[in-house]
Amino acid sequence: MLERKLIDTAQVPGGAELQLISHGRDHMITLERNELMSTRMQFSEEQLAELTIDRLTAPKPNMLIGGYGMGFTLRAALARLGADVKVVVAELMPEIIEWAHGPMAGVADGCLDDPRVSLRMGDVGEAIRQANAEYDAILLDVDNGPDGLVREDNDGLYSAAGLQAAKRALRPGGVLAIWS
Repeated sequence: MLERKLIDTAQVPGGAELQLISHGRDHMITLERNELMSTRMQFSEEQLAELTIDRLTAPKPNMLIGGYGMGFTLRAALARLGADVKVVVAELMPEIIEWAHGPMAGVADGCLDDPRVSLRMGDVGEAIRQANAEYDAILLDVDNGPDGLVREDNDGLYSAAGLQAAKRALRPGGVLAIWS
């Protein structure tokens, strides 16, 4: 019987501790007793990208993905988008990126090194507030729905002010997609 093995931990600013766990060939990231993501289940993260891209009208979209996680949303977006796109990934936790280059490098499959990708370390909310009609799509996968599960500060993303900021950050006809 395969045992779960703790690989590493990371403290969420203003939140609890994330754990990277291996279970045989699979990996999972947990928050306390909640499994946030796993290499066994990635369809919904891929669909976040797929369904958003289906709605885009810009020929060379500029996208913001909030939360790298295990990179499923990013890889699905890159697989569908052409060479002339720009994808910004905002990730709060440096350890998540370290895991993508370390114990989960096989899962990441080099997607963070794709020339279409820019990595922005920090709060996606700040990236949204600083943008003005910059993005054709904003994809948020930072919680398990429109509620600040990972950290309380994320509640601001889903508030009236947070949604207004997202609207200002989007170009006309832009798409805001929230994993839930």
